Amino acid sequence: MSKPIVIPFQTTLHVRDTCLCLHVQRAARALARKFDDALRPLDLTNGQFSLLMSLNRPDPPGMGPVARLLAMDRTTLTAALKPLEKRGLVVTVTDDKDRRLRRMKLTPSGHALLSMAVPIWKSTHADVDDALGEGRPDRLRSDLLALA
Repeated sequence: MSKPIVIPFQTTLHVRDTCLCLHVQRAARALARKFDDALRPLDLTNGQFSLLMSLNRPDPPGMGPVARLLAMDRTTLTAALKPLEKRGLVVTVTDDKDRRLRRMKLTPSGHALLSMAVPIWKSTHADVDDALGEGRPDRLRSDLLALA
């Protein structure tokens, strides 16, 4: 068995202070908690809100486009849909032209919940934008899009 290489603590501090992945993960968790707290009165998480918003389209989308938009695989998307379907907020329907395709559609209850959630999202988002300061939200969005 070879002797393990000891990484100096200074390296740990360097990673802690400079790792973009760590900083983005921490910020994402903090933002998720903020939006989860705001949407909790509607029994909705920020992820569920994003999923419902992604279905708010003129024509019901297929799994692929929604999975790509939300940066998740189809299995994860299917799992995320289950509680929304169980609550009667979303239905999955077969495509009229291609019976192999499944499309997701907001129900009237889904639209109603989304209409209550949007003002909460707007208010919470305005708070986040204000905390970042003038011009910084657009810069942050641009930088995050460049990484995605």
